[in-house]
Amino acid sequence: MGKTTTAVNLAACLAATGRRVLLFDLDPQANATSGLGLEKVEGDSAYRVLLGEGELLTKVKETAYERLHAIPSEMDLCGADVELARSENHLQRVTESLRPVVESGRFDLILVDCPPSLGILTLNAFAASDGLLVPLQCEYYALEGISMMNRVLTQLREGGVNPRLEIFGVVMTMYDARTKLSHEVVSEVRGLLGDRVFETVIPRSTKLAEAPSFGKPIIHYDKYSASAAAYEVLAQEVLVRLHSQ
Repeated sequence: MGKTTTAVNLAACLAATGRRVLLFDLDPQANATSGLGLEKVEGDSAYRVLLGEGELLTKVKETAYERLHAIPSEMDLCGADVELARSENHLQRVTESLRPVVESGRFDLILVDCPPSLGILTLNAFAASDGLLVPLQCEYYALEGISMMNRVLTQLREGGVNPRLEIFGVVMTMYDARTKLSHEVVSEVRGLLGDRVFETVIPRSTKLAEAPSFGKPIIHYDKYSASAAAYEVLAQEVLVRLHSQ
């Protein structure tokens, strides 16, 4: 639990605060899509739009949750890495596709759930983003992931792909207060990254792991759980950071 769990639950909690939120599922595994209770339907993903066919706004779907919309994913996105690599401006396709969505003024916030690897789709998402929110699991290799991410961001900035790109924040996930490891990893990450690390930590939770199988964010699956409370507080932290920028 980390990347997609945070994308789905943070999007839901931000929508619950009254913001109009769009979650763009750019991961061919489509876990964010099913996590919001949407079907994986052939032709519903952004695949054709990224290749220059059609408008991304036509792909926006309503969810069961007020003010929360999604652009679903499905398996055809698996071919996007290969197809986009052959095209012109191959790192700007998500940026170009999202521009009419942003200009429509329909959404206050757009979150993109990236694939787990640093392929063309993920780099496209980085190129289109104002900032990266990095979920980091409380495990030994956490800092290696941050080191790799920093190298990629430096390359994208210096290469002119997205000169403004920075890490917006790091959220520690799968935190188990009973283990020494969790305490040590959080302490080490905070020591390295300082205030870029959110105060909120997301606890390891059976309910949080169950919620996607019911197609529900945790605040709609088990509203009074510790995990729901954690994501609600994280949403408030995110809004404070956005307003201070």
